[in-house]
Amino acid sequence: MERDSYTDEEIRHILSLKKVAVIGMSKHSAKAAHFVPKYLSEHGFDITPINPNSTEILGKKSYPNVSSLDQPVDIVDIFRPSEDVLPFVEDAIKKKPKVIWLQEGIHNSEAEELARSNGIMVVFNRCMLAEHQRLF
Repeated sequence: MERDSYTDEEIRHILSLKKVAVIGMSKHSAKAAHFVPKYLSEHGFDITPINPNSTEILGKKSYPNVSSLDQPVDIVDIFRPSEDVLPFVEDAIKKKPKVIWLQEGIHNSEAEELARSNGIMVVFNRCMLAEHQRLF
């Protein structure tokens, strides 16, 4: 699977943004959708869980969707199958994040183009944890 064409310097800049909403964040510690945001939280990121099936994850209030957040967000990190991404991106656009980050293995051209047409950078098929460990 292809991935975005950002340089290491551009990814470093993106990872300097600290307010991250995590769509599909999980309570299950063995899932990447749990241990990736947990790692990010332990490394200075302000993580907000987005999961309509949980009220709290890792001691943080969980929201049903990005548009229901009561604070701004820099990055929307998505842990959902590629074919399910579009409605999440449509919702996230309402909060005007700087970046939509599609985790490793996730790529949806239609959703990515929609985000870009709204002035939002799109990272796809990359893991935030792996990129942070690689670059910092």
